Amino acid sequence: MRRLGFVALFALMIWVSHSCFVGCQKPTVVNLGAIFTFDSVIGRAAKPAVEAAISDINATPTILNGTHLNLIMEDAKCNVFLGSTEAFQVIEKEVVAIIGPQSSSIAHMISEIANGLQVPLVSYAATDPTLSALQFPFFVRTVQSDANQMIAMANLVDFYGWKEVIAIYIDDDYGRNGISVLNDELNRRQAKAFYKFPLPVHFTQNDIISLLNQSKLLGPRVYVVHVNPDPKLRIFAIAEKLQMMTSNYVWFATDWLSATIDSFAPMNRTVLHVLQGVVALRQHIPESNQKKDFMSRWRKMQQKGLVTSELNTYGLCAYDTVWTVAHSIDRFINDGNNLTFSSSGKLNDTKTTEMNLEKIKVFDGGAILLEDLLRTNFSGLTGQVHFSSDRNIVTSGYDVINIDKMAVHTVGYWSSIFGFSASPAETLQGRQNSHSETDQKLHSVTWPGGKKERPRGWVIADDERPLRIGVPYRASFVEFVTELHDSHKIVGYCIDVFTEALKFVPYDVPYKFELFGDGRSNPKYDQLAKMVADDVFDAAVGDIAIVKNRTKNADFSQPYITTGLVIVAPIRSSKSSAWVFLKPFTVDMWCMTAAAFLIIAVVIWVLEHRVNDSFRGPPRRQIVTMFMFSFSTLFKTNQEETVSTFGRVVMVVWLFLLMVITSSYTANLTSILTVQQLSSPITGIDSLIASSWPIGYQVGSFAYSYLSETLNIHRSRLVELHNPEEYESALRLGPDNGGVAAIVDELPYVELFLSKRTDFGIIGQPFTKSGWGFAFQRDSALAVDMSTAILKLSENGKLQDIHEKWFCKMGCPGARRGNSEPNQLHLVSFWGLYLLCGSIALAALLVFLLRMVRQFARYRRSQLRLGSPSSSVHSTTRCSQIIYNFFDFIDEKEEAIKKMFMQCEINPAPQTPMSTT
Repeated sequence: MRRLGFVALFALMIWVSHSCFVGCQKPTVVNLGAIFTFDSVIGRAAKPAVEAAISDINATPTILNGTHLNLIMEDAKCNVFLGSTEAFQVIEKEVVAIIGPQSSSIAHMISEIANGLQVPLVSYAATDPTLSALQFPFFVRTVQSDANQMIAMANLVDFYGWKEVIAIYIDDDYGRNGISVLNDELNRRQAKAFYKFPLPVHFTQNDIISLLNQSKLLGPRVYVVHVNPDPKLRIFAIAEKLQMMTSNYVWFATDWLSATIDSFAPMNRTVLHVLQGVVALRQHIPESNQKKDFMSRWRKMQQKGLVTSELNTYGLCAYDTVWTVAHSIDRFINDGNNLTFSSSGKLNDTKTTEMNLEKIKVFDGGAILLEDLLRTNFSGLTGQVHFSSDRNIVTSGYDVINIDKMAVHTVGYWSSIFGFSASPAETLQGRQNSHSETDQKLHSVTWPGGKKERPRGWVIADDERPLRIGVPYRASFVEFVTELHDSHKIVGYCIDVFTEALKFVPYDVPYKFELFGDGRSNPKYDQLAKMVADDVFDAAVGDIAIVKNRTKNADFSQPYITTGLVIVAPIRSSKSSAWVFLKPFTVDMWCMTAAAFLIIAVVIWVLEHRVNDSFRGPPRRQIVTMFMFSFSTLFKTNQEETVSTFGRVVMVVWLFLLMVITSSYTANLTSILTVQQLSSPITGIDSLIASSWPIGYQVGSFAYSYLSETLNIHRSRLVELHNPEEYESALRLGPDNGGVAAIVDELPYVELFLSKRTDFGIIGQPFTKSGWGFAFQRDSALAVDMSTAILKLSENGKLQDIHEKWFCKMGCPGARRGNSEPNQLHLVSFWGLYLLCGSIALAALLVFLLRMVRQFARYRRSQLRLGSPSSSVHSTTRCSQIIYNFFDFIDEKEEAIKKMFMQCEINPAPQTPMSTT
């Protein structure tokens, strides 16, 4: 019994030892699947690259030493169903990972299979951003996601300042999801419009023609093309035939185009002429010795006939993908993991024996191998290969290429760190990260048509779709806009302004006028502005006032005429009052003028009294002379002449002031005597509101809403009037006979109405400020350009010429304005002249007084020096006596003072000056 137990224990030990030896032994062969379309732009480069990678790995002893990597490839033939069935066929052969597919649609399907069987799916070409979702945990991407590419594309569009884009894309997972990211990125950059034009997966020439013709009906001319690689370049070839590769257009393409171009043999590059001016993105591959060696090897393979395509970026990615999987398998095996597969209980329970689902097994180490894949970090042909947390390869950015004269030029680089730069990102390492506009730069680009200047990127209209311009069909005041019944031509002041302004717009704007209204009554302009907003019209031209509620619906140009609401009422000529001559000046002005006469009289008397006999004599005579001289200067009839130098200087300035004052007085008095006064008791908008009289307004004008909604005038008081004849009739009848007390309308209409009628006038000033402009749809660039054009018309005088052409055939209309008080001249308008005159008079007076003080001091010193007891000036003399003597000294004539000084020097006897007044 003891011997039997010992034998059993020995047998168990042998079984365990054998099991451990078998479990730890490296597999001799590891199967690796690959599913992609062999005969395609990507497949023709990927297939030789994958085979070359397998060969290199099996020949390298440092990786998978002793284990042969066996590649099992299947052709998906660009078919989602076929690709899915082949995925099952590959998985039946117990592959540890699947390389591919290149199609995002196939990748979506196979990813679900990979999830269930825990087989990592490593794609070098499926760029759909949604494949990085948590829904597909076994999907790993060794090529840059379109999420990065669309950020680069949005930055490129924004770099050149375009805000409206048309996207052409394949209507599958790859196309839709990529363009969706582009849409989001452009919205973050405040793009105004983004138009999507999908193509069928297997599109035809007719599909392209129809799509491009539809896109031409829109305004944008910036296209982004996101389709599968197409060696025939059908979209651009057809665009060239449709005259869409001209200087008016901008064409961008994602990296499908660069992959297609890079696959062309040198002798086939003549087809690039259809790509003149196209700008595209290419995945950036840093330069390295590995890359150069492989490209040299590729050329040798071409010479041997092993390769039928040039090498593109997807071929390089495919090569690195195989190495990525090999490194992860090597780490998986070296960590002691077993490559084992087990049946799925769910599949075994399925009653589908005909499908042989029992052959499909789950890879037991799939989750571990996935972790090893995501930890991979090595230097490959495409640069450093390592992955981010979303299972995408860490991006190295994109090259920006430009096709010009059948050659591909690299005009710059984009990276998520530095944005656009003229040098690759790897050469900028160590510099400060910056996305500021000043640091973003690209080399010069040649655009379609061969021009270096940045295209405008949009058109307002073209000959196939001219601009639809709504024009109000007026029944009155037809000078502004109307239709000639004999020729059906639309003419008028507003039309002439519009057509002249278009001449200054720097591009062609085809247009057609469409009448709005029936011509029997004026249309409602608020409704016209709303039809522009509703895309019934592209623009509206006419006598359209720019008011708040209309600006909510449309953008307006710069006003081409200033307007506002005014009040019109009957007028009569005024009768002059007895005191009308006082009205030109205000009270302050009259007071200042009178004070100036008095001051000048005193100053001139002081300056002239000692030297001019006309200003001497008895006090009464001097006072009369002083004031008569001052006031007579008003009439330039002075009998006295100024003798002193200071007096003449003061008189020159004073006469200049009088000349300005008298001419201004004369002009204002003339205006007052000819001004017209109102016969109506209404003096302005306030008195009109306070009254209960009816008020007329023009049908269709915004005056109705302004009076009723803003000024809160009851609608029952507002009377609708249709034409100038009704204006005149209603005003003549008056409020008591079924007419109106006044009419409220816009100034241009009123001026035209008054140009042929002299019995009515404008009360006061306009009580609103606005203007007429042209209405455009929101964010229309034409609104800005038309505003600039209108300013140019104003500067060169053409706007005034148009106005005179239509309204000045019999004299330009002027507003007959009634004012309760005439415009008086205020002191503030002349204070500078008064200040100048007063300053000079004061300066002359001060200099004169200083001269007198100096003479008086000299005189006193001479008296003290003589020391005569009879002198009236002694050192102990009181101050009041000195002042009295000073004025007595000033009163003396200049000649007497000079004689006194001479006698003092000759005769020592003192002399006392005597007054001769």
